[in-house]
Amino acid sequence: MFPWKNHDLVEHAYTHVRFERRAVHRPGGAVAEGLHVSWIVLDNVEQLNSYTTEAIKEVILGFRQASNERGCVAVVFTGAGDRAFCTGGNTKEYAEYYSGRPEEYRQYMRLFNDMVSAILECDKPVICRVNGMRIGGGQEIGMACDYSVAQDMARFGQAGPRHGSAPDGGATDFLPLFVGVEHAMLSCTACEPWSAHKAFRLGLLTDVVPALRVDGDYVANPLVHHDGVDAYGRPRAGEYKTGAEADAAKALLASGKVDLALLDATVDALCTKLLMTFPGCLSKTIESIRKHKLAWWDKNREGNRAWLGLNMMTEANAGFRAFNDGKGRDREVDFAALRRRLAEGEAWGEELIMAVGPAGMRRRE
Repeated sequence: MFPWKNHDLVEHAYTHVRFERRAVHRPGGAVAEGLHVSWIVLDNVEQLNSYTTEAIKEVILGFRQASNERGCVAVVFTGAGDRAFCTGGNTKEYAEYYSGRPEEYRQYMRLFNDMVSAILECDKPVICRVNGMRIGGGQEIGMACDYSVAQDMARFGQAGPRHGSAPDGGATDFLPLFVGVEHAMLSCTACEPWSAHKAFRLGLLTDVVPALRVDGDYVANPLVHHDGVDAYGRPRAGEYKTGAEADAAKALLASGKVDLALLDATVDALCTKLLMTFPGCLSKTIESIRKHKLAWWDKNREGNRAWLGLNMMTEANAGFRAFNDGKGRDREVDFAALRRRLAEGEAWGEELIMAVGPAGMRRRE
């Protein structure tokens, strides 16, 4: 055995993230001996795989470890369960620790930025296995990946301006490259989620596959239209149904069961395609294409980090606490009242935050 050097910075230990090695297959299905695919799995099902500060550190370590593993063909980045890939930062941690502490959040954003950079600079191709919702920061770390394969009931989108932040952890840099400025603008500002089918139609995804099984057969997401145009001639494919159509779709959805076997088979097939390439040529090609993301990411990430830290004194202080303390659908501030009070000259502070927050909002002394 050749006396390899160890290029890892630290010994790896995972608590919030799972690091797994899985077989990679040759065409025809035989296992490629001595090689593997590294899976990095966000493991916080109860909180929809939102990442805490500690989880971010482990993701960074995971991508460094995968980069250094000589037998690793590709990395699959995913979440546990079938409800969410990732819904972004852990809002409980944001509300209860980072709100009102701009310098602490600025340090947190150093870690977040390092996580995005670790994905963009991984020495192996990175596949985002979208097993469920990819929202907020989850959308951002997903777009940092090289490929995205989704189960078709996943939802995609941003949440920042509705919860006190701006999607400056990558969405404002990456999303226009995928879907164009107009679609990116609407997604990042209105915060209306896209179906997986719409995300695929707009160019955000590599592939999308069904996950709902009814009576043993896969059924395409019944909640969305799959063909045709609306009254204005715009494509309906991927748009969510409304009214009676939506009610019927929900009934069909309730009769089925989520099965991610087809998603896993599609991810496995992509890994096989990557296996059957020269490793150096594949790496150089991926790095060359990543430059388009890195150009914007490297230009903006430090200034965005500073702004996001300062914002924890004002809108993020109100928005994250409202989401964390509110109940049911009442988890946002009264936007109209907030705008009116600011227009009248009221200064940011605890009194303003409490006045516009939802019922159940807890006062900070």
